[in-house]
Amino acid sequence: MMAEAVRGRLKAMLGVFAVLIGLIIIRLVSLQFGSDVLYFENQYQLATGYLVTVTPPRGRIFDRSGELLATNDVKYALGLSPDFVTDPEGLAKILSSLLSRPYEEMYALTLKKPEGDIKYVLIQRPVSAEIGEKLLAMQRDPLGPDLSGLIVEPMQTRVYPGGTLASHVLGFVGLDNKGYYGIEEFYNDILAGHPVVGFQPVVPFDVALNPTPDQGADLYLTIDREIQYLAEQSLAKAVELYGAEGGEIIIMEPKTGRILALAVNPAFDPNNYLDDPNALKPNPAVSAQFEPGSTFKVLTMAAALQSGAVTPETTYQDVGYIEIGGVIIRNWDRAAWGTQDMVGILQHSLNVGTAWVSTEMGPKAFYDYMSAFGIGQVTNVDLSGEAAGHLKHPGDSDWYESDLGTNAFGQGIATTPIQLLAAMSAVANGGAVMQPHLLERVVDGDKVHTTQPQVLGRPISADVALTLSSILAVSVEREADGALLPGYSIAGKTGTAQIPIPGGYDGEKTIASFVGWGPVDDPRFIVLVKLDKPSASIWGSDTAAPTFGEMVKRLVVLMNIPPDDVRHQMAAQTAGQ
Repeated sequence: MMAEAVRGRLKAMLGVFAVLIGLIIIRLVSLQFGSDVLYFENQYQLATGYLVTVTPPRGRIFDRSGELLATNDVKYALGLSPDFVTDPEGLAKILSSLLSRPYEEMYALTLKKPEGDIKYVLIQRPVSAEIGEKLLAMQRDPLGPDLSGLIVEPMQTRVYPGGTLASHVLGFVGLDNKGYYGIEEFYNDILAGHPVVGFQPVVPFDVALNPTPDQGADLYLTIDREIQYLAEQSLAKAVELYGAEGGEIIIMEPKTGRILALAVNPAFDPNNYLDDPNALKPNPAVSAQFEPGSTFKVLTMAAALQSGAVTPETTYQDVGYIEIGGVIIRNWDRAAWGTQDMVGILQHSLNVGTAWVSTEMGPKAFYDYMSAFGIGQVTNVDLSGEAAGHLKHPGDSDWYESDLGTNAFGQGIATTPIQLLAAMSAVANGGAVMQPHLLERVVDGDKVHTTQPQVLGRPISADVALTLSSILAVSVEREADGALLPGYSIAGKTGTAQIPIPGGYDGEKTIASFVGWGPVDDPRFIVLVKLDKPSASIWGSDTAAPTFGEMVKRLVVLMNIPPDDVRHQMAAQTAGQ
């Protein structure tokens, strides 16, 4: 009996042990493969490291010939995981020496307790590659100092080899790896690629997860580095020579809309954007709205010729003033010019004649044509921060009958430099307005996407464009001979625009401009020169036009454009073959 009782108890105990072992096995299986696995993994990661965003190398930017404009370099970010710091005094001393920061500040960071689940304290970002690599070497040295808890992470840093060259075209990249202003902002998604999240351990013997993010694509711009340099140097010289506060020069192919150069003064160094206040200012070539003044007379005349309101031979009697909507409009010199035809209006830049032309068209036709030229609308050029300008229409609360006269010669109307250049390019390009653009092609691994020229509209016919170009070629000879280039036919128009101020216009300062293109029979370039508040002379003919002339002397060489007689001779020989 006793033996049987003992055997019964043993069986019961064995059964209990079997159940317990089964439960343990079940629990082990659940811990290994069950729903709690993720919880324990998260707890382990929180205790031994933190999640980081792994940023891919940003796409590079080149000019049209493959010259590098923006690339990447590696610097480092320094941080701490205070829970793992074992020698705070020694670590603080090393950091203080390398970073040239107070020892007390560094020591306080080693003792700082992170908040919540974050196990990371930032020390400094960025630091130079030299300092980062020196600290990494110390960490790898088994006989080196105790740097436990120090985290040295490589970080992508944008580098602009040309310094200030094309700075307002490019923009810059912040410490957050986002593009700001210019191409860097407009094409940020393409350049930045796709970052991924990885795990950064703070335990020295642990192995980090190393995910591979999608790298950004490379961009090739329409910008020509040599022409860009020419434009910037010409602009800087003009600003100094004429005492201007700044300005812009834009060079574009009228047949394609490709922007070969876009210079802004003052420029900035995108490598040091944090120390340069000009880096945080929008690009005035696309964002600064101004009253264009007499350059706008070209668009008024184009519209009048196209509508049939006038012909080049149409005449009017210039008595020195004209009244429109109760407002008296006078010529720039307040003189009466007598009998003038349409050629004379542009040659002498007559406000009275231009206002008379707009009244011959009438408000509907005039404003319809200005809209067709793109005035008051963004061009959608691929630069961030473009403004639309301002074009009032009959029926708007701020439009008055007198505006029909003043708007005709570029007063009481607002454009941006790029908008004005695009509109006037129609005259150089047989009546077609091309989409201005800076992107030539995108290279993403083995994939290449090339942009194609786009026509925005055809506000005038090819015949009207040719007629007006011929008129403006003669006009330049008489109004702004400083813009002429011996051996080349050049067309263009000066502008001297008043600057609006509260209660009227500034009586002393102006915006001087010139828009010109050539060769007239086969335009390869169109150029806008704009100088803000020149003190040497208020007139575009004395400042902006000579700046154009001096620059174009070198531009035709860089663009390999022979003089007119040589081109015509070469064309005749080709046709005879």
